[in-house]
Amino acid sequence: MGRVTVRRRVLRVREGDSSYRPDTLAAEEPMEIRVGGRPLTVTMRTPGDDFDLAVGFLVSEGVLRSADELAGIRYCAGATADGGNTYNVVDVALAPGVAAPDASLERNFYTTSSCGLCGKASLDAVRTTAAWTVDEDPLRIGTDVLAALPDRLRAAQRVFDSTGGLHAAGLFSAEGELLCLREDVGRHNAVDKVVGHALREGLVPLRGSVLMVSGRASFELVQKAVMAGIPLLAAVSAPSSLAVDLAAESGLTLVGFLRGASMNVYTGVERLDPLPVA
Repeated sequence: MGRVTVRRRVLRVREGDSSYRPDTLAAEEPMEIRVGGRPLTVTMRTPGDDFDLAVGFLVSEGVLRSADELAGIRYCAGATADGGNTYNVVDVALAPGVAAPDASLERNFYTTSSCGLCGKASLDAVRTTAAWTVDEDPLRIGTDVLAALPDRLRAAQRVFDSTGGLHAAGLFSAEGELLCLREDVGRHNAVDKVVGHALREGLVPLRGSVLMVSGRASFELVQKAVMAGIPLLAAVSAPSSLAVDLAAESGLTLVGFLRGASMNVYTGVERLDPLPVA
């Protein structure tokens, strides 16, 4: 299994003084996702929870909708110089009757850790069709609960403490209970790992839940939340204009700049309790 962190020697300069010392870095390695033995995409990720990542990616692309559509998942042989396995190729087996990914989903180039949409074969494939809607989800959440989520997310980030270089995605209940947390060098990978875990546990669609992310809220993260049936996405930083547009169209509540008691609610304000007074 690949390492989550690696050690490198660096020159550290502080206020005019310098010294060489070991530094802990977040690992980043390529992972190829195959479906039924057919290569689909290559993503740059932090090793760990690779099966969740592959499954969550397929949920986001509309290939998988429930646990019974997943027949199995395994690492493929990826020989190293010493005859070992790189653990960087994952093959997903779909259940009988489940349609394989459309050719339009195949990536022309590898997916970087910062952009999960780079290399889409067709822009038409960006707006995938969800198997369920979130606009009628009855979730209500207290603003005090929302305000506590960034600190709870940060407190659970184990690898970030040693590297300072990982994004996190956390799935929370309406009461603020942390249900699942995943870290990765890529925001989209961290979300896929959360969603993949949930599908493998039979929890998708994730009705009544909240997805909290450590960075900004992009179009892609809104799409991933909608595809998993999550009615509320909160981020510590800004959303993009396209993210807000998609959230409004989908009925998803989108919260940005969530820092303590301060937040911007871009869409779906009716889910907050008590309702803010304009």
